[in-house]
Amino acid sequence: MTFPSPSQFRQMFDALDQCVLLHDADTKAIVWANQAACRALGYRLDELLPLKANDMTRQDPRYLRQIAIDAMDRSKNDGPQAYEWCYRSRAGTEMLSEAVATFVPLRGRDVVMVQFRDISAEEAMRQKLRSYEARLREYMLDLAEGVALLTPAGKVAFISESGRRALGISQTDRLNRLRDFCSPAEREQFAQQLGSADPRHTSEPCRYRVLRRDGTERCFSVTCRRVAIDRQLTGVLVHFRDISDEVALEEARRVEARMLEYAGRHNTMGEMATAIAHELSQPLAAVRNYLEGAIRRLRRPGAAQSALFGLQAADRQAEHAAAILKSVREFVGRREPVEARADLRDVLADVAYFIELRARDAGASVRIVQHQEPVWVLCERVLIGQVILNLSFNAVEALSDADCETKTVTLCTSVRDGAAELHVVDNGPGVSDYALGRLFEGFSSSKQGGNGIGLSLCASIVARHNGRIWAQRADGGGLQCCFSLPLDASA
Repeated sequence: MTFPSPSQFRQMFDALDQCVLLHDADTKAIVWANQAACRALGYRLDELLPLKANDMTRQDPRYLRQIAIDAMDRSKNDGPQAYEWCYRSRAGTEMLSEAVATFVPLRGRDVVMVQFRDISAEEAMRQKLRSYEARLREYMLDLAEGVALLTPAGKVAFISESGRRALGISQTDRLNRLRDFCSPAEREQFAQQLGSADPRHTSEPCRYRVLRRDGTERCFSVTCRRVAIDRQLTGVLVHFRDISDEVALEEARRVEARMLEYAGRHNTMGEMATAIAHELSQPLAAVRNYLEGAIRRLRRPGAAQSALFGLQAADRQAEHAAAILKSVREFVGRREPVEARADLRDVLADVAYFIELRARDAGASVRIVQHQEPVWVLCERVLIGQVILNLSFNAVEALSDADCETKTVTLCTSVRDGAAELHVVDNGPGVSDYALGRLFEGFSSSKQGGNGIGLSLCASIVARHNGRIWAQRADGGGLQCCFSLPLDASA
């Protein structure tokens, strides 16, 4: 017996899940169908054979009978032809199908075998994906933030329309590497950020100077995260946005803060003008007296030694006056902001003279308790000195009308929990609970006629040094204002 026999071939075709229709190569009439095709179309084989294309096809210009006939005819010379076809079952159910027409020369009759399978679910999924893609494209079109996917080699695999706008490139412009837009000095930093990208969380934002395609320089903030969704989507997902306006605003605020600090120092010295003038009048008057005495002695024979004493004393008083003027000039002078390593004890010593001078006018004494070892911090020395002065002057002001026998302002430097601390303590009347909670807010003051800018300025300066400032009630009454700065551990 020859194997397989025709009946066995039919059994094998009937066992297929794939639908199969055999058409006469000349007339295109159906000559046979397997069981899968009969079930899909809802007909028995004998019912299916006389049907024409219009009887089991959706009425649609895309599915005209001639389109299927042309595909069958091409299969004879060009090989199997794939096309999309929408069959309609006896119950009226439409089945979008992928059909393949294959010419098969048989003994006695040539046929075209059409294999088809239901792709309705796949097409619905494709349609849904196309819809999602269209929505995502629309959403990303109006983003202010650029999105790009970089391959493991650093090349741009995808960039959003918003990203192209940010970089000043059109749809037709070729884009190879994002790092080429960074300033040359920052490209290595960008490469390091990409190299350290973590799949678990987004990186901290980094700032870069970016040269757009039109030649303008902008400032960008960049974050990234490593992604590996499938073999086609691996690399680093980069988010970037233009923050040039924010940077310009920050710079304007920094300049404004510097001007406010400068004005604050002038205001402080202005408040002390009378006391400083009085302080200077003493050494200057002494200089004059010593010089007049020296002149009188020089007129006498053999009086050189006596005159020398007077001149030396005058010189010492002049040095004292010069030191006062130097302190004022250094405190008030406008300068570029420079952070440097400093001993907090020395910063306190720099301004101690002004504190004692102000306290003397208020009838108060100043007590300074320094830490036994250096208290190293990284700071702008003049600004931290300004904080100490403002806190101390606030304490002196509180003592002006205090009803106590001994008025004392105590200043202490210390180290606690890895931070440098400075405490300013007075034994005055203190402040209300409401004022205590708002002491370092701008335009909040417990003093009559005060505007609160001094203490608000203190908070701003300390915050810029990554420090902390606070106030609490002092033991035994009064107020204790404190600030802390990170210790500088560098050698």
